[in-house]
Amino acid sequence: MSSSVSTTKEQINVAQVDPKSLENTSACESSGALHKRAQVINDVSIDDVEDMMGVYHYSEETREIIKAENLLPTGLLSRLHASYPQHSGLLDKEAHMFNEKDQYTGLSGFRRVTEILEANNIDIGDIEERELFVEVYRFLATKHSLNSIDWTNFYEDSVFQLVMPQPNMINKATVDEYLGSTIEEKKKIVADYQEKTSPHDGNQQLNKPWFENEQGEIEFLDGSQHKYPQCQLIFDKTTQNCFSFCTYCFRHAQVRGDEDMFIQKEIDQIHRYLKVHKEVTDMLITGGDGGYMPASRFDQYVTPLMEDRELLHIKTVRLATRALTFQPEMILSHKYDKMLAVFDKLHENGIQLAWMAHFSTPRELLNPTTIAAIRRLQRHGVVIRSQSPMMNHISLFEHKDGSIDIDRSAQNWIDLSNILATMLISFHSMYCARPTGEHHYFTAPLSDVSKIFDKIYRELPSINRPSRHLSMTTSAGKISIMGECEVGGERAFALMFTEGRNMKWLDKVFLAKYDEITNDVKLLKPFDTDKFFFEDELETIEHDLAEALSKRLTS
Repeated sequence: MSSSVSTTKEQINVAQVDPKSLENTSACESSGALHKRAQVINDVSIDDVEDMMGVYHYSEETREIIKAENLLPTGLLSRLHASYPQHSGLLDKEAHMFNEKDQYTGLSGFRRVTEILEANNIDIGDIEERELFVEVYRFLATKHSLNSIDWTNFYEDSVFQLVMPQPNMINKATVDEYLGSTIEEKKKIVADYQEKTSPHDGNQQLNKPWFENEQGEIEFLDGSQHKYPQCQLIFDKTTQNCFSFCTYCFRHAQVRGDEDMFIQKEIDQIHRYLKVHKEVTDMLITGGDGGYMPASRFDQYVTPLMEDRELLHIKTVRLATRALTFQPEMILSHKYDKMLAVFDKLHENGIQLAWMAHFSTPRELLNPTTIAAIRRLQRHGVVIRSQSPMMNHISLFEHKDGSIDIDRSAQNWIDLSNILATMLISFHSMYCARPTGEHHYFTAPLSDVSKIFDKIYRELPSINRPSRHLSMTTSAGKISIMGECEVGGERAFALMFTEGRNMKWLDKVFLAKYDEITNDVKLLKPFDTDKFFFEDELETIEHDLAEALSKRLTS
């Protein structure tokens, strides 16, 4: 059956309007008036910047550098303060309490801090219990970090938790014994308790590299670790100190001065090792704190990378330092110009200088000294990256019943990430608390931490998200929590290596039984097998490394 198709073209009515027929044509004409915004972001003025310099007791030299290099533009400061007033210390008007010296060290330093606070009618309480922590783990706080604390609400302040010992960090039984003891008994309690802490983890001694030199002799690098192929860690003799001691510090070897510290004394040995290990692309100078290295010694490390073709495979020098949190004013002096000149040389020769910072809270960033220091580094080609631990009481927060406040904790990190982006800082990674020191105080269940990370990831634009999933370091490598899943009606954690003793492990996602309580990835159980896929190979690798290390140490 055939059908007929109409070929008649339908008329399309197009509205035609004569512009001359429009009424009130003057509305389309320019009035000549300038467009004015109803509101302007001008929270911080030039006068406010002058006030900041006074509040922070800047020297004339620092003031001149800030002005000459435009390190505190009012537009940037206004945007940051207007966006995050709850975190900002930019418009603080109270004169800082701590200005007599750069650092307060040891028990005497802690007691001086409390004296200054008491003179300003601030009583932090629990002094004797806090002193127990100082005796066990030592104490070091800078005037900058102490002045960064909001002393009107110090119990809720993250920096206060970061640098000042807290009640309940050390278990109640030990505290009770200490409080009721004589001076001599207290010394023994401290010594005994130090032995019970966990100063080392991850079988670090197995990461100590060695090589056969041109004379056929075996050389050990006493101040280095080389666990993952691309990156070599260097603990130089000049970087054994810190600008401040974080209360959660896991490198107790450096903090307490243990005998088996990693200390690199010879620089040329590093270069000889690198020449026979072409897989290394990144030299990571750490400590302690890599920011302690003098410019002259840093230059000795990096100049051969630019002049020797056998070291052409080194693409990045990482400097692991918390100077921007604890002592950023050191960057705002002409004394630091020598280090900036080395950074310039690296930048001009195509080697990335990655400043591995360690920001956990917005408060660490939103002060004029840190902002000015960041901008000065960036003007010299420095790429600043932040890698941060998720620590309870500092960057994670609890409800009154002790459970983790998912929303508040996530918001801390969301704000931090957006501030980092505003400051052109890359958000490198987030990781779980390590099982060292007073782990119970700072840790949180992996299930809660995973939920917080997922919320952060969902609510951030992709460009501001951390570049790697939430991870935790083990002897096997860095294990990331990819998220939760359900298999056969049963919940599970999906895990994956981001670094491993065998880099082929990175190719495989594996499952662990879901656990709402555990705070350590090493305590997770395989989902449907007796062992995780890597356990047997890890045992062999660690055995062979230990045996090789033992033979070479005794030969």
